[in-house]
Amino acid sequence: MTISNPKTDLNVFENYESEVRSYSRSFPTIFDKAKGYQLWDKNGNEYIDFFAGAGALNYGHNDDAMQQKLTEYIQRDGLLHSLDMATNPRAEFLQQFNEVILKPRDMDYKIMFPGPTGTNTVESALKIARKVTNREKVVTFTNAFHGMTIGALSVTGNAFKRHGAGIPLPYSMVMPFDDYMDHFDSLTYLEKMIDDDGSGVDLPAAVILETVQGEGGINAASFEWLKRVEELCRRRDILLIVDDVQAGCGRTGTFFSFEQAGISPDVICLSKSISGSGLPMAITLIKPEYDIWGPGEHNGTFRGNNLAFVTAAEALNHWKTNEFSDSILNKSELFKKRLNQFVEEYPELQGKVQGRGLMLGISSEKEGLSGQLAQAAFERGLIIETSGPDDEVLKILPPLIIDEEGIEKGLDIIEESIKAVLGKEEAKV
Repeated sequence: MTISNPKTDLNVFENYESEVRSYSRSFPTIFDKAKGYQLWDKNGNEYIDFFAGAGALNYGHNDDAMQQKLTEYIQRDGLLHSLDMATNPRAEFLQQFNEVILKPRDMDYKIMFPGPTGTNTVESALKIARKVTNREKVVTFTNAFHGMTIGALSVTGNAFKRHGAGIPLPYSMVMPFDDYMDHFDSLTYLEKMIDDDGSGVDLPAAVILETVQGEGGINAASFEWLKRVEELCRRRDILLIVDDVQAGCGRTGTFFSFEQAGISPDVICLSKSISGSGLPMAITLIKPEYDIWGPGEHNGTFRGNNLAFVTAAEALNHWKTNEFSDSILNKSELFKKRLNQFVEEYPELQGKVQGRGLMLGISSEKEGLSGQLAQAAFERGLIIETSGPDDEVLKILPPLIIDEEGIEKGLDIIEESIKAVLGKEEAKV
């Protein structure tokens, strides 16, 4: 079904807001409300969400239990802002996270609140790695994305975003990600460079990676490759940082994206869906032996978002059993089966399905095709974005709570969009 008149009066944004805005250009309508995996604009048009706030809404929009907790907390005049002072919501989240997430996985980490965003947690991870090791260089990988502040940009691969810094971004060393180059063993190369006194490469403080690169194109590292990275770090006394900002909180099927690989990072970065509700929140998990901060050595005014703590503690109830995790993996199979059918039935896509869990994508070799598909899908009632250095991947990132009906409706819209863009036949109306 094609959305009628999706573009509403956007002049206020065009007239008054900076040119830096992006998603209001991709989805040119004024959204009014949202629930679960659906959104509605001010004209009453309905959209299925395969975007989930770029991964910040794993539990969907306006979860009933989280709404109730928030309403009760606000109505009793609970603290909204508290820096890092002790509050009941902060204590409840710390206890819940330890009992529900860390202990069952036999994980021992100190929990740091570095500020409200993903780039805040990455900055804190880089700082603690350098403080612990007294080294400067950090190894990162091709197509990595770790945030938009200077430290995080220094370990980000995207040239457009890096150039936005306006200054040199030193103290990082870029290596090929898993399968970046055919028949090239990037880890053997990295180890040789570190060991060879003539290579010009200093022993790094840390290696930072995403197990599945979200903005970089839904590139999923193999479990074997991840294990080898960890082994290299252990042999050379290098800290391993996993940026789980987008791939964590269940996005790949398990709470942490690296669980199936059986690795134990020294530092873990979480944000986006850690609050459960889309409220800004981030945490940095640090193995206790590396938690050598002095009080206030890394701080921030908004590292105590109590509303986010309230919903974050509630969201953790999803993880008290394996039921939620199993449902994600089952839904992933539904998506992959249909996406692979698209690639087979429409060879003009020149497509390839990639990713893990409910972090999936169709990569196309045809320039501009993925963007055309995303636009066509929006016109038909589906919110979906692209990723990759050339926006070559149609990125599928639905709320984890989406049901089978929502999955099928969204996939039907993708197929209609494929037909329309490829000119195969007139799309359904």
